[in-house]
Amino acid sequence: MVVQAALMLFGSFFVMLFAGVPISAGIGIASIITAIMSGMDGNIFALTAAQRCFSGCDSFSLLALPFFSLGGNVMNKGGIAKRLVRLARLLVGWVPGYLAATNVLANMFFGAVSGSSVAATSAMGSIMSPLELDEGYDPNYSAAVNICSAPTGILIPPSGPLILYSITAGGVSVAALFMGGYLTGALLGIAVAGLAIFLAVRKGYKASAVKEEDPAWKIVLEAVPSLLAVIIVMGGILTGIFTATEAGVVMCLYCTLLAIIYREMSIKTFYDLLADTMKSSATILFLIAASSIMSYVMSYSGIPAAISEGLMSVSNNRYMIILIMNVFLLVMGMFLDLTPAVLIFTPIFLTIATSVGMSPVHFGLMLIMNLGIGSVTPPVGSCLFVGCGVGRVKIEGVTKYIAPIFTAMVISLFLVSFIPAIPLLVPYLCGLVPSMWW
Repeated sequence: MVVQAALMLFGSFFVMLFAGVPISAGIGIASIITAIMSGMDGNIFALTAAQRCFSGCDSFSLLALPFFSLGGNVMNKGGIAKRLVRLARLLVGWVPGYLAATNVLANMFFGAVSGSSVAATSAMGSIMSPLELDEGYDPNYSAAVNICSAPTGILIPPSGPLILYSITAGGVSVAALFMGGYLTGALLGIAVAGLAIFLAVRKGYKASAVKEEDPAWKIVLEAVPSLLAVIIVMGGILTGIFTATEAGVVMCLYCTLLAIIYREMSIKTFYDLLADTMKSSATILFLIAASSIMSYVMSYSGIPAAISEGLMSVSNNRYMIILIMNVFLLVMGMFLDLTPAVLIFTPIFLTIATSVGMSPVHFGLMLIMNLGIGSVTPPVGSCLFVGCGVGRVKIEGVTKYIAPIFTAMVISLFLVSFIPAIPLLVPYLCGLVPSMWW
């Protein structure tokens, strides 16, 4: 019965997904079909599903998502990205293929401010692509580096996906997740930068010959207000001055103030950003509502418990179970956007992870890193399509450069998965987790 329910639920969902049905609608329809075919009472199911939809969205913590999203959008259009690129070029202009290394570092900086990999792909790609083209870089290489370095933005805090995981997992510490994201995101960025530089050396790209008109101190000084946003947000959360949700409000106000000072954003642009944020937030809330129904159907059918028992029966070895989860999540990340994947797989795998001794913080960072890597791969990778669009290249041309960088990203993922000290060291030093080992 459980196997039939699982096949019906996920089978119908993926059929609708490949048929082009919107993900949120597919989740809801698949849940309703499974509930009906499983013999659930229609009246009870309808009442419970409605209650789950409202309770899933009725969360003060969820307000953090639209605020951080708006803050990131304002920074993208408010002149912040250009200043971060100049700082990154100042720091890594001495390495071969310096523009690619600059792209990686700028994505890490911008991701640390915006918390969005797609926003980082768009912002950095639109700035870096013309510069790299002028210096003779292969556009496919440039786009591949931009695409693969963008997922650092969802690991280095503040991060909307980490907040979403915290809510879905039942209140895992946002502060611990944020602090754990620093080393995790930095490791991913270093892996991408290392391969980008290696490829640059093979292609004969040189170090920077560009002479900045402004002195180094002025470039750093102009970038400091942008980076200060991270210090304000994280400092406020860690010291208890404000919650993660309130930090989102503070970030919005601070970013808007910077955009006003820089005078690079009009009233119309700000209005368009508000509209875009509203649309994206409504999409996320609809996904959460539909996923709440799916979670109810899965719990009623006993699917999470059955998957847990099945996985544990394959092996009692902790490392083998973690490896299986990683492979599964990597594959699913190729077909699902990050938000629905977090909502669907957190309830399934969190119990398994904790049963083998993983910290919920460690698992959360591993989950988000998996799905972030999935965003650079076809057929559904959001960063892949945005990066190709901004760089004006085709997917087949970019793939030959993404493949080796993807390998380095997966190696960094396995390091994070099997060495708990990497994601848990900083939270442990901050007193946010009891141990950095199993």
